[in-house]
Amino acid sequence: MKYLGMICLLVLIVGCSAPKVMYDYDEKLDFSVYRSYNFYPEFESGLSELDTKRLIRQTDSILQSRGFVKKEMPDFYVNIMASAFENNQNSAVGVGVGGGGRNGGGGISIGLPIGTSKLNQQLIFDFVDVRKDELFWQAVAEGYYREVATPQQREAYFRTILLKVLEEYPPKK
Repeated sequence: MKYLGMICLLVLIVGCSAPKVMYDYDEKLDFSVYRSYNFYPEFESGLSELDTKRLIRQTDSILQSRGFVKKEMPDFYVNIMASAFENNQNSAVGVGVGGGGRNGGGGISIGLPIGTSKLNQQLIFDFVDVRKDELFWQAVAEGYYREVATPQQREAYFRTILLKVLEEYPPKK
């Protein structure tokens, strides 16, 4: 029984740290026509220059490993936008003191926050048809972002996000 509780705790911890991804796409589209890509000409990720290079490098690596070719005149453009936000902590401990008796009463209460807020990052991945200039696939990924991280940890973070995002591209019908 003790081991079952530890396994459940481990699953909970691992499940909470994985990025969450939401997808949207054009259901009527034949995704097999998209074989080449490039980044949007006015690509502005909202990240630092070094993180943008890491994101581009990892995107290239994963897309090319799946048979996509990077071209000057591609079938689709990739656009990635990033934003950061703090996750509100709603956990608190209430401490109260009260008294009463004979038709009177009083009390004092205070809420003490537990834990600290965490910085989360949202990455929006847009795939845009070059000929039609239309968005045809989008993924929105949210995950915990460590502000203080080594370059290797940042590279691994972006790779983890991209693997999760691109596991559903092209969509299975």
